[in-house]
Amino acid sequence: MKFSVITPNYNGAKYLEASMLSVLEQREAGVSLEYIVVDGNSTDGSVDILNRYEKQIDLLIQEDDTGPVNAINKGFARATGDVISWLNADDIYYPGTLSRVAKALQQQQSASFCFGRCPIINEQGEEIRKGITRFKEIFFPVSSRFVFQAINYVSQPALFFRRRILDESDTYLREDMVAAWDYELFLRLWHYGSGVLVSDGPLAAFRWHSGSISGQFFKTQFKEELDAAIKDSGRWSLQALLHRGVRFGIICAYSGMAMLRRSAKDDT
Repeated sequence: MKFSVITPNYNGAKYLEASMLSVLEQREAGVSLEYIVVDGNSTDGSVDILNRYEKQIDLLIQEDDTGPVNAINKGFARATGDVISWLNADDIYYPGTLSRVAKALQQQQSASFCFGRCPIINEQGEEIRKGITRFKEIFFPVSSRFVFQAINYVSQPALFFRRRILDESDTYLREDMVAAWDYELFLRLWHYGSGVLVSDGPLAAFRWHSGSISGQFFKTQFKEELDAAIKDSGRWSLQALLHRGVRFGIICAYSGMAMLRRSAKDDT
């Protein structure tokens, strides 16, 4: 089983090397890996990092793009692996992640994708927002298309899907969306087969910081997720109604956390 992992980057030098190493180290477990990095002509120290690891990158695309979605889609178009994923330049994989994913998909041939645990870390790599992570994991045992239409409980860095889905689907990631393009794709994955949970330890970590998409556009993200769920399940479906309630609760929680961060910043 061959993996294609895509890392989009634009001026992400602060975390880029750690992210890249977490991918490249997967080869130590004997994983067949095609590593694709798509850089939007960064102007920070990213170029030096990319040059340092150039021989270990299978395909390096350096050209202007219109954002991370466009960059990832470029990687999708060139990927040749049996299983595809993308890891943003500020996120990381854990050791042995790809070998665990391969085992899970080999055991579940009918599954179109797999996913697993994904803690949230801060700029220093320390786990934060543990309550949000545990809340998402509550839904793992009852994972289904219905549940996913009602709430997004899968974290993007810890999701991997079969290449054949790109060949069979009409589009890749939607470039007209601001923040929920990953959730919209995940909804479509369910049309091609079920998802399988990779149990035990986490597969990846999502790094939250003020510059991340979810940090800047969380209200837009949850509005787009609701729109995608409605399109997939129907405006007045039970799933859509549940999603509306979940969206309201999450926005209230995120807004409260944002207020606390501003208050703490003002105090300092």
